[in-house]
Amino acid sequence: MRITSFLSCIFSVLMLFSTYAQDKPVNNQHVFDDLMYRQGSIYRTASGKPGTAYWQNRADYTMEVSLDENTHVLTGNIKITYTNNSPEQLDFIWLYLEQNVFTETSRATLTTPLNGNRWDGNVDGGYTLTNIKANGKENPTHYINDTRMQVYFEKPIAAKGGKASVSMNFSYKIPEEGMDRMGRLSTSEGTIYALAQWYPRVAVFDDVVGWNTEPYLGAGEFYTEYGDYDYKITVPASHIVGGSGILKNPTAVYTQKQLNRLEKAKESDKTVYIIKPNEVGKKSNRPKNTGTITWHYQMKNTRDVAFASSASFIFDAAKIDLGNGETGLAQSLYPAESDGDHAWTRSTEYTKASVEFYSKNYFTYPYKNAINVAANVGGMEYPGVSFCSYKSKGQSLWNVTDHEFGHNWFPMIVGSNERRYAWMDEGFNTFINHYSSKAFNKGEYSSYIDQPRQITNYLTYSKSEPINTYPDIAQSRNLGYVAYYKPAVGLIMLKEYILEPERFDRAFKSYIKTWAYKHPQPSDFFNHIENVTGENLNWFWKTWFYGNGNIDIAVNKISKVEQGFIIEVDNRGEIPMPVKLEITYTDGTKADVKLPVEIWHRTNRWRYLHKTNKTIDKVVFDAKKQVADINAANDIGVF
Repeated sequence: MRITSFLSCIFSVLMLFSTYAQDKPVNNQHVFDDLMYRQGSIYRTASGKPGTAYWQNRADYTMEVSLDENTHVLTGNIKITYTNNSPEQLDFIWLYLEQNVFTETSRATLTTPLNGNRWDGNVDGGYTLTNIKANGKENPTHYINDTRMQVYFEKPIAAKGGKASVSMNFSYKIPEEGMDRMGRLSTSEGTIYALAQWYPRVAVFDDVVGWNTEPYLGAGEFYTEYGDYDYKITVPASHIVGGSGILKNPTAVYTQKQLNRLEKAKESDKTVYIIKPNEVGKKSNRPKNTGTITWHYQMKNTRDVAFASSASFIFDAAKIDLGNGETGLAQSLYPAESDGDHAWTRSTEYTKASVEFYSKNYFTYPYKNAINVAANVGGMEYPGVSFCSYKSKGQSLWNVTDHEFGHNWFPMIVGSNERRYAWMDEGFNTFINHYSSKAFNKGEYSSYIDQPRQITNYLTYSKSEPINTYPDIAQSRNLGYVAYYKPAVGLIMLKEYILEPERFDRAFKSYIKTWAYKHPQPSDFFNHIENVTGENLNWFWKTWFYGNGNIDIAVNKISKVEQGFIIEVDNRGEIPMPVKLEITYTDGTKADVKLPVEIWHRTNRWRYLHKTNKTIDKVVFDAKKQVADINAANDIGVF
């Protein structure tokens, strides 16, 4: 081509783009382009599954502890057997010493605002550790920093199956105020001890960041390895204990009358008293009246254990139907201060309904026992055991009970990293709570989230933060939305509006089954949902989970043309959405239209030709209010 012809061609093209630029549509490619999450590896596949070389390490625990209710001190010993399944040898392991948070110099104490917050705790505690051994060697090289402890071995732990052991004696004063996760409560019949984070725990070593050693500050919760637990708890003989797992010595800790009642409860859909309110504190209530009694528990393939102990417990229970002929036992332990038909007398009913719903709809409950304990904790979850406020009644008790037992699925069964990704346990759990509440007792109580538009005040708040905000960094006033409500609303929209229920449920249940007792990352969830649904949802993950924009779809204009009507819709927000329109005709009949999200690829205004012989009266976007659209005023267009 001659140079003059080439320049003439270029000039023509430039003139064309100059003319086009005068009415250039918005380019939304930055919303729809790919994220790095699509990349797979031998450890985690692009389809959102564990890869052919996926590994995770294991920690098995043997523990014996004793509780002194005069000094409020817990004393015991622990042996940890650690299995290194990783492809590299390990010179050391990291442990969490979370009781060290209850000191004046802990990072959590020093980063607590002067006006306090939910995670205030006592500062007269912390671990005393003695007789530390690594593979039998006394006083191995070790370092303690705040809530973390590093223990070295003389010989590295071999890769791909090597084992090591760490043992020690420990003691600490049980805090009264335990950062709203544990503690002790004085009642008329004795102190209730809610014990959690009560032993040194191994941190997770994974294929993503290696050792996960974030300090315990309060908002960020926990990330621990799976393993088997064998633990014994020695308490005053007057105490009743409820612990994670299976009680191995029931005949040693219960009276014959209580054992008979427990057998009845295992067959009963109605709540059965094991210890009646008028039996608390009586000598006949215990198999012995002086000294101590040891309770022996075992739990297999779990990431944690917790327990409660007190002489003040009313105790009731009922059968849980888990499906396929399997049953478990819902149990409640609570003091006289919590008794009543509108209070904790319904706790076992709530626990049973919650566990049965999640077992039926998502994944069978594996722990057999589900124990709800009234304590001075607002609400906190552990495998098979929940601590809930002893003051809760009615809907508040249902809400906290259902929420804490829902956590057995996220993160106890699906073992995500709570300390980094609070939304993968709190948000997912709040999402399933929405459906459990709708199902309970024919809708006796409302859901946390009646509809997605319920959170638009937060979404338009000038200081709102995105879902992926690190929980210990998020503003305290925002954490409920960042970790709980916004991710739950996102999943509700994904299920009810974007994908529709059957398609979403198939993928969500597949995710739970695929990652049960494993450690998924956010990318694993995104990849798995996309691969099972067959839908590219990059635009949704990017804008809703990793962005801080909003949804605002508007019905802009309705015009009559020969073939029918042109309906013009605008995307006035930062987040695209498929567009569901309800069209009402002047004769009162209606039609539904769904425009795919791809209409927003290159523009924020779309004109849709609706062919009809009827006359349109009005057009409504999202008539069922399934989308967290921030401006309802522009959802309706009238012809």
